[in-house]
Amino acid sequence: MTTSFADHLRTLPDESLAALLQLRPDLVVPVPADVSALAIRAQSRVSVARALDGLDQFTLQILDAARLTRDPESGGTATEAILALATSGPHPPAPAAVRGAVNRLRALFLLYGPEHDLRVVGGVDEVSPYLAGLGRPAAELDPRAAAVCTDPAKLRRTLLAAPPSARAILDRLAAGPPVGTVPPGALEAPATGEEDVLPPDLVNGGAATGSPIRWLVEHRLLVRMSAVKGGGSVELPREVGLLLRRDTGPLGPLRTTPPEVSTPPREAKSVDSAGAGQTMEVVRHTEALLEALAAEPAPVLRSGGVGVRDLRRLARGIGLDDATTALLFEVAYAAGLVGELDLTGSVTTRYGGDQQILPTGGYEVWRAASLAQRWEQLARAWLMMTRQVGLVGQRDDRDRPISVLSAEAERAGAPAARRSVLAELADLPPGTAPTPEEVLELLDWRAPRRARGRETAHREVLAEAAQLGVTGLGALTSYGRLLLAELSDADERAADPLGLHSEAESGEPSTAVRALDALLPAPVDHFLVQADLTVVVPGPPDPALAGELDVVAEHESAGGASVYRVTTASVRRALDAGYSADDLHALFRRRSRTPVPQGLSYLVDDVARKHGGLRVGSAGGYVRSDDEALLTEVQADKRLEALAFRRLAPTVLITPYQVNRMLTALRDAGYAPVAEDAGGAAVLARPKTRRAPARVHAAGRTLDPLAAPRLPMPRLLGVVEQIRRGDAAARAARRAPEVVRGTRKGPGPAHTHSDALAVLQQAVRDKALVWVGYVDAHGATASRLVRPVSMGAGYLRAEDERTEMLHTFALHRITAAVLED
Repeated sequence: MTTSFADHLRTLPDESLAALLQLRPDLVVPVPADVSALAIRAQSRVSVARALDGLDQFTLQILDAARLTRDPESGGTATEAILALATSGPHPPAPAAVRGAVNRLRALFLLYGPEHDLRVVGGVDEVSPYLAGLGRPAAELDPRAAAVCTDPAKLRRTLLAAPPSARAILDRLAAGPPVGTVPPGALEAPATGEEDVLPPDLVNGGAATGSPIRWLVEHRLLVRMSAVKGGGSVELPREVGLLLRRDTGPLGPLRTTPPEVSTPPREAKSVDSAGAGQTMEVVRHTEALLEALAAEPAPVLRSGGVGVRDLRRLARGIGLDDATTALLFEVAYAAGLVGELDLTGSVTTRYGGDQQILPTGGYEVWRAASLAQRWEQLARAWLMMTRQVGLVGQRDDRDRPISVLSAEAERAGAPAARRSVLAELADLPPGTAPTPEEVLELLDWRAPRRARGRETAHREVLAEAAQLGVTGLGALTSYGRLLLAELSDADERAADPLGLHSEAESGEPSTAVRALDALLPAPVDHFLVQADLTVVVPGPPDPALAGELDVVAEHESAGGASVYRVTTASVRRALDAGYSADDLHALFRRRSRTPVPQGLSYLVDDVARKHGGLRVGSAGGYVRSDDEALLTEVQADKRLEALAFRRLAPTVLITPYQVNRMLTALRDAGYAPVAEDAGGAAVLARPKTRRAPARVHAAGRTLDPLAAPRLPMPRLLGVVEQIRRGDAAARAARRAPEVVRGTRKGPGPAHTHSDALAVLQQAVRDKALVWVGYVDAHGATASRLVRPVSMGAGYLRAEDERTEMLHTFALHRITAAVLED
């Protein structure tokens, strides 16, 4: 099979091979040495599984049809046989749809060969052992089951005699997969003289039929595969499954298009309005969360993450539930707005008991941006982060709660799950708001292998998208559609692999930001001061106004119009921040569109009059002595001017520097100071031995795995050319003449290193072209067609025939040398 597939690849033009590499980019990581290596990789289990994961349900069913119609002897099938099997059901698909699915499979080289002799690549049977959800033939499972299945009339009679509960089990297994797990005791017969204590079959009129699974196994409709303490697993023979599918066809129900959405569409303007309103709430709550962290940072648990108590404290502070707060926390961390601060001053690690979570320097830049730009940064981080927030609050494998930012919530497939769900919404007409069940049905048809077992994660994506404002009223918003298109534009990334023309570099807002800006109310730079000292902002405040209000007023309510209140504490906070009374009066006169109330002016003046009556400062250390003359000498000493001593009392000097530095300076100046504790007792201590901080060894560092590259067609054609050259070198090596002592002695390849050197010496003398096989610095094998120039000192110098460049090869790395025919 491998040789036949490789020979088929060799007959294809370069454009067809490049198209294969473009559809399956994992085949070029790394670049195969020749066509045989490409064929082996294309049939490997991992590569075939990746190709199958991207196929829809109908295309997978057509692939199963090709597998079911294979000739047992030759292993081939035909397009007409696939078409006949696919259209044999009660609701046959259009022949054009079947042929289109076959062409897609041939483009991916899951099927190859001419239409009258199609072959299935070997890896498909390993990845998907059950054809069309059917079990193996009865002859491969059990001879007694095969005896029942070979008699169609007996098989129908046995099937009709099955109790309703047993028939329900058969119907579930016939839909696929055909294997099931049996609970303990379900296959054990009652002891002699004892009655069957299993409950009666209520569906069968109350008649006691015992265990339905045991009935099916005893009548050979199910085959027991393994036994574990009375249980185990069972498998449905293929003949029984085909008989149960007589109403739907051998492949089951065939649906060529995705399921339709029955939910009535919503008005696109209403969807955008609802989503835009939610984006304002998301930005406001995120800012409130970060301000709460700035006021009281959250400690990092030694096991990683933020504790439940701190999460609940933050949730109460911003008025949200724990789940929404956890989502905003994770998104802000992914956006780079919060991070860990190491309190010990040692090497920073990801987790530890001496770390705190608080806003980063990027938070100030984020606050200064527009509302739409702030939301876009959060939405992009949510789409790209490898965190499944829905796991927060659940239990891990060791029955411990999963906390925010803990490693247990890491899921590498989270970004792909978000992209797949939003891609389904983007494929629907604008304003379409499917239910979660309809979205799951769409995903199950679009990529059943990927969607299987991820229903919970997909439901979480829909809920998070609504909370973040990506969707509105259940439908994808216009700006959300633009954001998803920007992130999914593979052609733009291929044309600009270095990101030289990215929007972030140009400084212009993205199309999603511009679309959201048009939906949001314009920011205002003024407010309305009322007689009760409340300040009303008639719209979203611009960053400068918001920063001033955070200092001079207390926030009371948010919405279309935000309400603040000027209090004694807020005025004192403004004065502490550096404002003077005149500055506050000027601020209210400049920003207010209403006359400033007299009570507000009196409040500012009263608080300013009392501000600064008491002075509080800090000192790094002090020097006290009962000898006032000695302190006067110390203060006047020119050598100690750097300590900036200031006299608080006749017997006390203070300095802004720490005690250790002061002790060292005094001792260097010839004094004999002694440190004391808070009670005045002398402190004598042995100096500590200093050690360098621990470093992470370079061998212990890990790199993120690289994804398969999306190369443009010109690059792929170059890769195909390299593969062709390697294949030509391998074929030439197999039929190259054997060279011994410079003379040819019959056909045969140069197997030894000495033979290769003899060929190169002959090529240097004759100035002939030669294929050189060598091992590069990375350990990969390669070949090159060159014209040798000289050979000596352990190196071969040769000119590349195609690029006309001079290359140097180490002789010990050359593995083969074949003269060009």
